[in-house]
Amino acid sequence: MAEQRARPEPGADVGILVTIRSLLPNLAPVERRVAQAVLDDPQGVAWRSISELARACGTSATSVVRFCRAIGLRGYPDLRLALAGAVARDDAAAVAAASHDIDPGDDAATITSKIAYADARAVTDTASHLDISILVQVTEALAKAGRIDIYGVGASGFVALDLQMKLQRIGRPAFAWPDPHMAISSAALRGGGDVAIGLSHTGTTVDTIDALREARSHGATTAAVTNFPWSPITEVADFVLITAARETAFRSGATTSRIAQLTVVDCLFVTLAQQDLPGTRVALERTFAAAQAKRVRRTRRQRPGDP
Repeated sequence: MAEQRARPEPGADVGILVTIRSLLPNLAPVERRVAQAVLDDPQGVAWRSISELARACGTSATSVVRFCRAIGLRGYPDLRLALAGAVARDDAAAVAAASHDIDPGDDAATITSKIAYADARAVTDTASHLDISILVQVTEALAKAGRIDIYGVGASGFVALDLQMKLQRIGRPAFAWPDPHMAISSAALRGGGDVAIGLSHTGTTVDTIDALREARSHGATTAAVTNFPWSPITEVADFVLITAARETAFRSGATTSRIAQLTVVDCLFVTLAQQDLPGTRVALERTFAAAQAKRVRRTRRQRPGDP
């Protein structure tokens, strides 16, 4: 599965800033300084010479070139072109806002603008970042699965429960395990024909990785949904689906990562549901009717003067 975990290539389909953010944890410290400078001011770097950027980062031109190659580019000219294209596609101020953290001095309007932009971009960037061929392979495995287990803790646990609900509404045997002890116990009983899905924004959540590894060791097909293509969870996954959300110091584990994961969950659900439209419609109609019966029935209040 090494090919599925290969670094994403920058280009029209995957934005350069998305690529840099996704590979950031795996870069060498010097390369990470260059990456942060690019993310902080993509428009400015697009107009800088390589020596200017190297001086600003306290490193050498050789290290800048190594950074470019680490993110899949041939050299610094390609980086400048990619950044210029990113800025041209988006309003420069909006790109800068998305690249910067929420500052302590930001007022409510600025905070709202930054959050709205980041959340909206989480959806669009994730959609463009998603490997459709892997998405299809995962849905094919889900369609044939005898049982589907979904692992995720903290914020990812809520997404796991959402996927469970969606799959169960169309008759798929899915179970979410946000509790680590229950997750590992369930994983130990999985086998061939089962599918296990692990959700982790950072890809470093030990409990989720352990559950996915345990399920895989017994023959289950495993899939990971993470923001970082070289994170540890990818080592225990047969299939890797990449999100494209950016968390900040003020919003670690915040809504942005969940929105990105929910985007992938929706894509999985609808693609799977489409494979059997007649059966899906029947299941959705029956579950909708059952849920409707649990709602309070409203009666029209009589107004003064009504007969």
